[in-house]
Amino acid sequence: MQKLELLAPAKNFELGKTAINHGADAVYIGANRFGARESAANSIDDIEKLVKYAHQYYAKVYITENTVFYENELEQARQLAVDAYNTGCDALIIQDMALLEMDLPPIPLFASTQANNRTLEHVKFLENVGFDRVILARELSLKQIGEIAKNTNIELEFFVHGSLCVSYSGQCYLSCALTGRSANRGCCAQLCRSAYDLIDKNGKIIVKNKHLLSLKDLNLSAHLEDLIKAGISSFKIEGRLKDASYVKNTVAYYRKRLDDFLNANPDYEKSSSGSTALLFEPDVNLSFSRGFTNYFIDGRRKKTASLNTAKSIGEEIGKIKYTARNYFVTDNGKSLQNGDGICFFDNHEKICGTRINTVVREKIFPASMENLKIKTKIFRSYNQSFEKSMKQKTAFRKINAIIKFTDDKEKITLQATDEDKNSVTFEIPQTGDVAENTELAVNNIIENLSKTNSIFCFRVEICSNRIPFYQTSAINEWRRRIVELLLAEREKNHFQKKSKIIKNNIPLNKNSLDYTSNIANSLSAEFYKRHGVSEMQNAFEIGNSTENKILMFNKYCIRHELGLCKHGHNEDLFLLNNRQILRISFDCKKCEMKICINSNLKIKK
Repeated sequence: MQKLELLAPAKNFELGKTAINHGADAVYIGANRFGARESAANSIDDIEKLVKYAHQYYAKVYITENTVFYENELEQARQLAVDAYNTGCDALIIQDMALLEMDLPPIPLFASTQANNRTLEHVKFLENVGFDRVILARELSLKQIGEIAKNTNIELEFFVHGSLCVSYSGQCYLSCALTGRSANRGCCAQLCRSAYDLIDKNGKIIVKNKHLLSLKDLNLSAHLEDLIKAGISSFKIEGRLKDASYVKNTVAYYRKRLDDFLNANPDYEKSSSGSTALLFEPDVNLSFSRGFTNYFIDGRRKKTASLNTAKSIGEEIGKIKYTARNYFVTDNGKSLQNGDGICFFDNHEKICGTRINTVVREKIFPASMENLKIKTKIFRSYNQSFEKSMKQKTAFRKINAIIKFTDDKEKITLQATDEDKNSVTFEIPQTGDVAENTELAVNNIIENLSKTNSIFCFRVEICSNRIPFYQTSAINEWRRRIVELLLAEREKNHFQKKSKIIKNNIPLNKNSLDYTSNIANSLSAEFYKRHGVSEMQNAFEIGNSTENKILMFNKYCIRHELGLCKHGHNEDLFLLNNRQILRISFDCKKCEMKICINSNLKIKK
């Protein structure tokens, strides 16, 4: 049976539990340092609590230690890895190869997407040096993923939902160059979400004040089966900075989609235990999004960027077909409700928003009618009813188990077996007399043994003809004892993979590495030296010089997005924001673009 994993973000302990309760097979969480989301840090104690909770369901917890380390941080990085192992977590997600030079406990290592995992050659190298999993670059197509999977034996993880970086992960230095806040150190300033003017070499404005580098959000829910067949086994949702509503909705949505596949394909199974019962209908259109894109999964497409805003726009409601002084009517049956928030774009394509005060049949009365005109497309950016429902209990997760009840003249025997074949037996000396009303006695036993106040959903089988009548308090105590024993048995039989890096000198097949290899310490340099690299530049963060350095590497192309592609016409273009000029160069052969700071083009004030 091939196992499939739904991997969810955990901003903290509570959201980690939320993700697991809503169907996640694994969660990833940042510790107190060295996570690629600096503002999503957690104590080791909280991570240990999350690990204990997750492991009840045989779900996994991965800790992100995926920034680059400075020389004076190496011991802290090593100690964090040791502390992570001691929590019982299941793997470390890392970028800096310095960790492979350290004497670490046998904790599996996953190569973060920040390690620039976009070629077969690089993935094979990571497999050969001891990684257990590679998180592939988001820019890969199904064909490229399939080629990597066919020629390697390593686990492959892929992002399927959430916000997109416009640059190849780990290959963006723009924030560090302009603000001192390094993306490879977990504190990106997200300059890609800003608005820019696009100008040519003569200073002529081609596009004015657009979010030219701000991408829509990824949504590959329609491609899960394609990704499984291509070789992906872990499906990752982005969002360690998102709230509980987002986590509940997106995890539940993808859980349902994956379960549909599993139910139709018996050769596959999920990688954790238990079944999630949802108390709402998940819909990713109701959570934060800038609109959705497939990105490059099935080839290059236009409309990848969210040009008019970097904010969430939410669910499309329809166009306005009629307006009056204080209300409007849309052209379809999608209903808005009192308290909803809406957004739309005015005649200048600037995002606007207002609140809905009242809805009377088809008439929608907003707080303001400003800029609301016929044919204006309306989006619901805040769904009050949905968000209110998300504050309630929205799911519960139970592990199926059977209790076999046997009663003879000497003892009562309770045997409990869960869905993972963990089994325990509990015996009680016989003290009861045969019940006068056998049916009532049987129902009493079944009702109280099958109460759902634990992680188990018990089905009770009565395997005896002799049925005494027992007090409810006694049966409840038996159930508590069975739960205690079965949890202990699950913990004892829980398999946790151990993996120790054995150093080797398998060549990288590169003699030199530049700053994009993010070598920020001596141990990382030692790693690459051992694998045949003789010349290395320091990481961008060490020198911080922008001279002759590309600051962003992109598969996304502004020319293509705007319909400006012309064969043989790939002259540089420029981005202007707050007097800062960025130069865009285009590699039409590779269909890529690169961005650096421009020092030549002068713009008149």
